[in-house]
Amino acid sequence: MDKEPCCHCPQRKKERSPEEYKKLIHRLNRIEGQIRGIRGMVESGAYCPDILVQAAAVNAAVNAFGKELLANHIRTCVADDIRAGRDETIDELVATLQKLMK
Repeated sequence: MDKEPCCHCPQRKKERSPEEYKKLIHRLNRIEGQIRGIRGMVESGAYCPDILVQAAAVNAAVNAFGKELLANHIRTCVADDIRAGRDETIDELVATLQKLMK
């Protein structure tokens, strides 16, 4: 049986399902590969617009990672906390969204 998510324990850690963990790590590995590719482009003297296009692709990939992580957080931690009457989670979510929208 899977452990319950733990978002508000003192360690501030979360137990992720194997599927969620695998998806997030897969996305991060792809982003890491893209970054290494850009580094190689810089090292080999690639044309600036070509590097900029790849940098934009990395930004899109990082944003997609963030959206997936946020959606998972809302579906699990936030929803569970609201059901349990921990309304302070709403304030935490609002503060997080404000930081993300800077």
